[in-house]
Amino acid sequence: MTGQIDERLAKMGVKLAAAPKPAAAYVPYVKTGNLVFISGQVPFVDGELTFQGKVGVDFTLEEAQECARICALNILSVAKDACDGDLDRITRIVKLGGFVNCKDDFEQHPAVINGASNFMTDVFGEKGQHSRFAVGAGSLPFNVAVEIEAVIEIA
Repeated sequence: MTGQIDERLAKMGVKLAAAPKPAAAYVPYVKTGNLVFISGQVPFVDGELTFQGKVGVDFTLEEAQECARICALNILSVAKDACDGDLDRITRIVKLGGFVNCKDDFEQHPAVINGASNFMTDVFGEKGQHSRFAVGAGSLPFNVAVEIEAVIEIA
């Protein structure tokens, strides 16, 4: 199925991969009412983990923003499954929650998660504007640099 969002992604040069499989005892998403809660996504690219290490040590701010963008791509892959293949069913990106694996004195967590936030706005326009949190963590699963969860409203 090709809708407006798929066309927009194609114009951006973005091709969504299959949704990553859960890495532990959880499901990729839960639908309740018109909301989809998407489990934390890490930077899987073609089934391989990327960006393993700490922001501010192993990765620059710009690299961490790219990592956050990859997490956002994975969020959309999961959302596409939740929407039975039709991303046009998304009526709003409600919230993103971002975790940054970083050194103790790193203070640019919001700028890192902007990599995902800006991507959502590029794809969905006004419907992509969302509430959010961005926090630092001493470690993340598999030593990834960024993990992002989402709440999405669908029709």
